[in-house]
Amino acid sequence: MKNHCRVAACVLFLLICQSSILPQSRAELPPYKNPALPIEKRVEDLVSRMTLEEKVSQMLNKAAAIERLDIPAYDWWNEALHGVARAGTATVFPQAIGLAATWDTDLMHRVADVISTEARAKYNDFARKGERGRYKGLTFWSPNINIFRDPRWGRGQETYGEDPYLTSLLGVAFVRGLQGDHPRYLKVVSTPKHYAVHSGPEPERHSFDAVASERDMRETYLPAFRATVVEGRAEGVMCAYNRTNGEPACANKQLFEILRREWAFKGHVVSDCGAIEDIYKGHRFVKTEAEASAVAVKAGTDLTCGGEYKSLVKAVKDGIITEAEIDVALKRLMRTRFRLGMFDPPEMVPFSRIPLSENDSPAHRRLALTAARESIVLLKNANKTLPLAKDLKTIAVIGPNADAPAVLLGNYNGTPSSSTTPLQGIRDKVSPETRVVYALGSTLTGEESTSGPGREKLIEESVAAARASDAVVMVLGIAPTLEGEEMKVEVKGFRGGDRTDLSLPEAQENLLKAVQATGKPVVLVLMSGSALAVNWADENVPAIVQAWYPGEEGGAAIADVLFGDYNPAGRLPVTFYKSADDLPPFEAYGMQGRTYRYFKGQPLYPFGHGLSYTRFVYGDLKTSARTIRAGASVRVSVDVRNAGERAGDEVVQLYVTDVVASVPVPIRSLQGISRVSLRPGERRRVSFTLAPSQMSVIDDQGRRVVEPGEFLISVGGKQPGFVGTADSRSTDTITRRLVVTGKPTVVP
Repeated sequence: MKNHCRVAACVLFLLICQSSILPQSRAELPPYKNPALPIEKRVEDLVSRMTLEEKVSQMLNKAAAIERLDIPAYDWWNEALHGVARAGTATVFPQAIGLAATWDTDLMHRVADVISTEARAKYNDFARKGERGRYKGLTFWSPNINIFRDPRWGRGQETYGEDPYLTSLLGVAFVRGLQGDHPRYLKVVSTPKHYAVHSGPEPERHSFDAVASERDMRETYLPAFRATVVEGRAEGVMCAYNRTNGEPACANKQLFEILRREWAFKGHVVSDCGAIEDIYKGHRFVKTEAEASAVAVKAGTDLTCGGEYKSLVKAVKDGIITEAEIDVALKRLMRTRFRLGMFDPPEMVPFSRIPLSENDSPAHRRLALTAARESIVLLKNANKTLPLAKDLKTIAVIGPNADAPAVLLGNYNGTPSSSTTPLQGIRDKVSPETRVVYALGSTLTGEESTSGPGREKLIEESVAAARASDAVVMVLGIAPTLEGEEMKVEVKGFRGGDRTDLSLPEAQENLLKAVQATGKPVVLVLMSGSALAVNWADENVPAIVQAWYPGEEGGAAIADVLFGDYNPAGRLPVTFYKSADDLPPFEAYGMQGRTYRYFKGQPLYPFGHGLSYTRFVYGDLKTSARTIRAGASVRVSVDVRNAGERAGDEVVQLYVTDVVASVPVPIRSLQGISRVSLRPGERRRVSFTLAPSQMSVIDDQGRRVVEPGEFLISVGGKQPGFVGTADSRSTDTITRRLVVTGKPTVVP
């Protein structure tokens, strides 16, 4: 890879030197237009040529054109959570929480690479047409790497789940896939969000103060941001609406000290949309828009999504901020645009040659199907109910999500050229002789429709369909119309985009019970962006599948799993609790009692859970040493064998428990994953390296320290220590003891 980069850099230099590429000789060009100069000199020159008013115009997401300097208009606002969003037709992958359920970093990188290819293809086409509006640029405000600390948060669907380690791995893979690995140019910009302690409640986010201890900050809320900045080299970061420990996130001295100094972040920071206005209107942190703009820029927020920074001209004149301080922010923004190749001849930028035909291609649709398959989690499969036979005489497909294309897409989504619902996927999968009967059964929450049959009639139709069938597939759950970002939703179980109850809506629960009472085999397919407390179903329904919001090919993927053409291997990236009553208050940001790392109760389905149609057996767990010095790494390896009759994927999970810590620590923490494919009878040796930081604690001074003591290393196909339905699989975990000696050692 290094040799490849050197060759590419040499070729690039030769191209620069060719006068045929440049419109005029380098001697005649102003420095900022000369590609042979370092970016820093070009940025310095360009900014020095701008007036104060021009500088400020470039610090709004809708940056104005400066014709005298040949700077085109540019809108920084673009979305790419699970596909290029809001910019016309694009490939739509599973919602982020579904991508997280794959536990597959290689797949995540491939998905992000496809997204950035489609983004460049669209941008190139837009630029040729002179279209430079919103959702037509190259700076993408994705991924959302906030920790899904509480299942009631409506935007949790946009995240990679509740675990900081898994979120870090997936976040880094996504950032690298988006930005590419070219030695000079960014393919697109990735902007992890929302920095940093942000996960509801949605209705209060413009005035809410998320109070978190230094330990919770360092153990839970910050690691994924650090990873995407330090390891992923993200070019952008978005700050959040809420306050964190008293200060607005976009003007938070502690958060920016960590980001800019501790992590040496050199990129730009953009505010969430309207967050600068919140500084003075919502949080009442200062009194005026000019003061809010000045305090944000001084802290480190370079770009506003909104128009608030127009007040910076007045702020300079009033002495609230200096033009030199504005220059610091503007130079970061212009550096990003230079790295995207916006001021270089298109011939020099390899990504400028990506054609529009790369968008929504058959290959990309196939990857969407792969991702949807990998995301599906088999929660329960009593008596080998699944897979179903394709040649059953009649199958009933029932439920409000069975034939609802919009539910496939989640939020922050693009528009697929076509999509496959579960109903269509089942129809396409079964034999030509099989009759597929469809019944709506219920609306999502049981609200009365202004037309069509009422609730009782819908249930009667569903029961009749079930009785006339050999098997029933019920597609239930919730939808992006109920959970999401700051929504005007006030129905039972939902508030403002968040949830107040984890259960299935009552109307759907009643429908499920009525159909189950027919005695026919029932398979429950759940579609949601968050955990559902399906306690009755767990006790009474033989097979349960979690399909999330699975993207444009979701229905085909669900059918592949139901009928055995794909062996499911997804794993839960969140805990499925039995009730919201098991959790601390939603507004509390302390981690005790939340997520698998701190929850001491018995979940319905634990983090990391997921079944298979085959059996995996573990053995011969070894560590490179039984005793190590504090600050040393250790190698862990284990044998994994497919002992069943079907090929399949297994997600090998490594957890660490600090047995004798001097400070509060998680019950256990995920510290290694590997998704492996094994044929029947195939055995593989899977290895991990535990770095010192993975055996560390956060001490009372906020430092990350490796202490001497005893650790338990557990490896298996699931999280250790649970019983019940979630434990009904042949795989188990193996645990070994590791002793750390020496003096406490501070690590990064």
